[in-house]
Amino acid sequence: MCGILGAIPKVEENIFKLSLDTLIHRGPDDYGIEHIGNEISLGHRRLAIVDLSIRAHQPMSDKANRYSIVFNGEIYNFIEIKKELTTLGHSFVSSSDTEVLLNAYIQWGSGCTSRLNGMWAFTVWDKQKKELFLSRDRFGKKPLFYSEVNKKFIFASEMKAIFPFLNQVRESKDFHWMKENIFLYEGTDKCLIDGIKRFPAGYNGVYKNGKLTLTRYWNTLDNLVEVPISYEEQVEKFRDIFMDACKIRMRSDVPIGTALSGGLDSSATISAMAHLAQGQVDYGKKDWQHAFVASFPGTPLDETPYAKMVVDDIGIDATYVNINPLEYWDNLDEYLYQFEELYITSPIPMLMTYGAVKKGGVSVTIDGHGADELFSGYGHLLEALWDSGINLSSIKDVLNTHQETIKTFSQGSQTSNIKLYTNFMLKKSLKKLLGRGYKSIDFKHRNFKNLDNFSQELYVIFHETILPTLLRNYDRYSMMNSVEIRMPFMDHRLVSYVNSLPYSSKFGGGYTKKLIRDAMDPFMPKEVTWRKSKIGFNSPIVNWMQNELRDWFGDTVNSQGFLESSLLTDPKLLKLKIENIINKKESNFSNAQKSWSDLTPYLWEKAVLKRSYRYE
Repeated sequence: MCGILGAIPKVEENIFKLSLDTLIHRGPDDYGIEHIGNEISLGHRRLAIVDLSIRAHQPMSDKANRYSIVFNGEIYNFIEIKKELTTLGHSFVSSSDTEVLLNAYIQWGSGCTSRLNGMWAFTVWDKQKKELFLSRDRFGKKPLFYSEVNKKFIFASEMKAIFPFLNQVRESKDFHWMKENIFLYEGTDKCLIDGIKRFPAGYNGVYKNGKLTLTRYWNTLDNLVEVPISYEEQVEKFRDIFMDACKIRMRSDVPIGTALSGGLDSSATISAMAHLAQGQVDYGKKDWQHAFVASFPGTPLDETPYAKMVVDDIGIDATYVNINPLEYWDNLDEYLYQFEELYITSPIPMLMTYGAVKKGGVSVTIDGHGADELFSGYGHLLEALWDSGINLSSIKDVLNTHQETIKTFSQGSQTSNIKLYTNFMLKKSLKKLLGRGYKSIDFKHRNFKNLDNFSQELYVIFHETILPTLLRNYDRYSMMNSVEIRMPFMDHRLVSYVNSLPYSSKFGGGYTKKLIRDAMDPFMPKEVTWRKSKIGFNSPIVNWMQNELRDWFGDTVNSQGFLESSLLTDPKLLKLKIENIINKKESNFSNAQKSWSDLTPYLWEKAVLKRSYRYE
């Protein structure tokens, strides 16, 4: 896991090194810079995970010195690919996945990406053809940005590394659209900074003669598979794929662990790791027994009792991280500068958790991200009402499962099932009639049309809206602390399989994620496996605004910079809303979260735009 940077044509060493050093948090263990003639400058910051020796140093070139690679990510099946390449005549001097990736590109060209199981953003420079090949993993787990400015093509793992090459660091022309559509812009090439674009997930690219050509190499809809007819066989198939996804993600030359929430997804992940380690020499000796639990004592977000059940069940200890915002809040500007983006919640809990991971001597976590979007979404379960038709039993099951899932956050009385059903069906019918609502970029694809309504909704939030945003966030949260996150639920084999299943296999009997629960039930505590409440990894923002951070919020909304910020829609109205919360005139979680979201453009302005002078 690393940070990469490149510039065509070559740029001066001092400017290039300055840019590369903005990525030092992504790779504190080593760095390398290579200027190839006058054609290109390549840079790499390394977080050493596989093959810790100098032999894995980047930029890396092949033996003939024709190709040079810079690579951010991990190729989990590099051992299998290496064996295949060896039979084809390739030899290796390191045990790194980088060297395997470079030789895979030499052997198969752009076709190598379809063989990879992993997460990546990498580029290969071909000295003979004088062309640059670029690739980003199927679902965008690893970031890649680029800019074409002043007759230069610049690419980097984060926008800040491109800032020195821009004429001016200023907000994008689309900034106001993006701040109102926080979950939509990550799936586009739009960026908050003017002049920078996001390289799309699932695409390869070639930059030659001043032109970038993009080619989509992955579409989940083109990779759907036949699934077993019986539900029992579906469970077995899911378990097999998930276990293997965890197994290959345990390949590491440094200690690994898990950010354990106590929820189903992270608990399933570490329980799978524990099962794999039993009696298996390859994995039993691995240093994987590290669980890090974010604790929110006295708030509805605290899940530590469930996390303790899991670690007790598998027989390991856990590190409990007491999330106290005051410990980190003084450095908020620095964190938002590193984060670069806008989001609806404070980054502090996640930063503190992965900070504790690093302090605990762990550089890799295997976490449960992606399962929500694969199986149930966030309030999207009601979409299955459309698929239920007039089946009263199915309708009741959907409504009851939804109610059980959201009751943790409900304030006051919950909406009745009849009202929920009526409201949903009316709104859905109107949207269908009027052709409104978000349309997938793949809505014309034959296989998309064949998906049931619930699966279509999950397809969108997994590939285009919610999950891409969360993947971006967790890349920043972890890499700010020089920690790599691996995600077995996002193994492309698992994604293809789950997207091929009918909605009825994804929930039922009052439970979301039915397939995960049934597959992992033998390996987990029943209280966690069959727990119905769902708590997202979030900030207890109301508690903070009314207690520890009350003065900070009050001072912020009364500052001249806040009241005069052109990035805020209505500073005076926002000031009133925030003061109502901090003065306890209202305590609604959703309103508090919305207030934070509306405030972040001003905080981003201070942290990012006003900091650009440091590059001059």
